[in-house]
Amino acid sequence: MKILLIGAGGYLGSAVADHLDEAGHQIVELTRATDDRPENGREKRVGDLTDPRSLTQAVTPDIDAVINMATPTGDAETDAAAIAALTDPLRGTGRAFVYTSGVWVLGATGPGPVDENTPANPIPIVGYRPTIERQVLDTAESGVRALVIRPGIVHGRGGGIPALLVNLAREHAAPRFVGEEAVRWPMVHVDDLADLFVSAVERAPAGSLWHGVAETAVAVRDLASAAGRAAGVQAEPQSWPLDQAREALGALFADALALDQSVSGDAARDKLGWRPQRDGAVADLAEGSYR
Repeated sequence: MKILLIGAGGYLGSAVADHLDEAGHQIVELTRATDDRPENGREKRVGDLTDPRSLTQAVTPDIDAVINMATPTGDAETDAAAIAALTDPLRGTGRAFVYTSGVWVLGATGPGPVDENTPANPIPIVGYRPTIERQVLDTAESGVRALVIRPGIVHGRGGGIPALLVNLAREHAAPRFVGEEAVRWPMVHVDDLADLFVSAVERAPAGSLWHGVAETAVAVRDLASAAGRAAGVQAEPQSWPLDQAREALGALFADALALDQSVSGDAARDKLGWRPQRDGAVADLAEGSYR
């Protein structure tokens, strides 16, 4: 397929681009300016999430699928307009549109694990995102093969939120995690998650929602301890009081890091044949890409 990829230069987007290449697909990168030339020789088209007309112009009839991995603008009306602009050219064609959301829309899950049938209960940092998810999925009724993927906390390639844990351990000479010791994060390796995007764009049915989670619930204390080892810090993990973390990181982000979740990714395994195979998050932090 010829796939318009939005956010191809990002942490997750670059991994998805690599895996789409390996699967034999042709990638067209959406860039913000004419001088943003991909170094990999891929075709580029100019567009911006705040300019709906530019987005619609980028989705030409030769584009078989669109994958939106861009960071939301933070404004609900702007993001809704961008989704409309990207999906309008796909209506009635059966071509795919994949929207990247995240498990934070589920809020605190309790003991869990919860699945794709669990109602959204978003925390403030992603407060309007379930509305965008619904907007995307509703386009399936108009002939778009609309899909939503909710990644867990992504690790691998030395990046993502786990890199913050490593930096905190170095900065404070002790591993740190935000909030309570009982907090758990659903985790997924960035390359396993990229495999899921490939599987979804190739064969997931219209109107479907998928959790990109390889490890249902990993104790944040264990992640912090492994981050300490990556940073060469031997001290025991310490809880960072939420009020202090809010001052340093911002209230919305700190609250997200303190969110306890247990989320199942079994549906993608059972129905799409997704097979996560990379190291788990604790091993990756302690002995893998973060050292």
